[in-house]
Amino acid sequence: MPSSRGDAPAEPAPFVLTEAGRHGLRVVAANPAARALGVEAGLRFADARARAPGLLAEPVDRDADAKALRALALWMERWSPCLALGEADSVLIDASGCAHLFGGEAAMLADMAGQLRRAGLSCRLAMAPTPGAAWALAHERADRVCLADKDLRAGLDKLPMAGLRLSEETLVLLRRFGLTRIGQLYDIDRRALARRFHSKAAAEAVLVRLDQALGLRQEPLDPIRARPDHAVRLPCLEALLHLEGVRAGLDQLAPALCERLQDYGEGARRFRLAAFRCDQSVAQLTVGAARPVNDPAHILRLFRDRLERIDPGFGIEILELEAFGTGTVRPEARGFGGDFDGDEPDLDALSVLADRITARLGDRVVHILQPLASYWPENAEALQVYEGVLPEWDSAAVPGCSDRPARLLQRPENLQVIAEIPDGPPMRFVWRRQVHKVRRADGPERLAPEWWRPPPRPGRARDYYKVEDMDGRRFWIFREGLYGDGRGGPPAWFIHGLFA
Repeated sequence: MPSSRGDAPAEPAPFVLTEAGRHGLRVVAANPAARALGVEAGLRFADARARAPGLLAEPVDRDADAKALRALALWMERWSPCLALGEADSVLIDASGCAHLFGGEAAMLADMAGQLRRAGLSCRLAMAPTPGAAWALAHERADRVCLADKDLRAGLDKLPMAGLRLSEETLVLLRRFGLTRIGQLYDIDRRALARRFHSKAAAEAVLVRLDQALGLRQEPLDPIRARPDHAVRLPCLEALLHLEGVRAGLDQLAPALCERLQDYGEGARRFRLAAFRCDQSVAQLTVGAARPVNDPAHILRLFRDRLERIDPGFGIEILELEAFGTGTVRPEARGFGGDFDGDEPDLDALSVLADRITARLGDRVVHILQPLASYWPENAEALQVYEGVLPEWDSAAVPGCSDRPARLLQRPENLQVIAEIPDGPPMRFVWRRQVHKVRRADGPERLAPEWWRPPPRPGRARDYYKVEDMDGRRFWIFREGLYGDGRGGPPAWFIHGLFA
């Protein structure tokens, strides 16, 4: 039954999480009430029940714990863009260049502790020059310790050997040698230590962890998410509860990010908007551009049609805009009417159009024709999913293809020729049960089969013609085969495309 308003809150019951092992159930985590009764992680569950008869237990869910830890780490990007998952219960944060934004290292740890406490999460925090030292301090010492470079060896000296993240078998063996503190390894002869282990690899594992903690060997972090090339953030004095506030924040972030990109002469292909909510969750939205861009108006247009996907929830505390996939942006000289050469496409305008269509319809919905280096029309292009990159038409252009129709039929369709001129275009033909009388024709454009790839039909040459009927309709037709070529029967006629 719930307590009355004036009653003190009930004390939590002893509770543990268990996991099956080779020797039965073992305790993997215990709450403070259970620890007060002598129940610790690693104890057999039968022994734990003997120490605490009313002990409550649930099996541990490692997958759910991993997902929750990753979600927590993503929320902790509010303090640094570079985070990695340590062990099953740890988040490693690269705070280089970030602590001064929060008033120093101690103030940064205090802010972390306060935010996590408000979320109902207990934590142990430490800051050190190396990931290994920070992990050891957080797991084996009092909370919120800041260790400087000059104090690194002294700060780790008295810590238990478990702070080096060694296996249980290795820790047991070290205890047999009388080695229980990290500092005892400082002056020990490394060759003598290697001789005490059953293998050279086991001894090397101890020395590697020691050197990583002391900064003698590099320990690169494996970030859970790639670090952005550029990023700007906006702390909110009051939590944003409506989408209008998110739009207003983005209106401030986009120009600030573009100013930074322009200082480097760069643009970006991908942009990520992250909204850090008050309930320790993160809403994010990613958009892409066909070419590197640094125009605030273009970035705002990319987000405009998707911004309603950001749910403010109980309020947003921080907005962050990140840029990925940067590239050089060079200004191009243009005439008053666009390009100086009117035949050249405006790739910038095409990129803007492609980005707006993708932002409106969604990713992997738009398809685009990809040019291929082939004279054969069926092989000269392929329909592919547009993934933010426009094809380079110039590099794959085939001479003589500019007079072809912009769109071809899915496959050539047969024509019934009524009046045929040898080695010339037909005078009349039937297509889809309709008779067309040719008024004028241009051609032929002769294409020989590409011997280096299998042809779609028996290898016969084609003569292509542009013909116009009496009603002004223009067709692209071809005759497959030549009279007397010795490669089958008489030539056949097909229509391959329509001109606008």
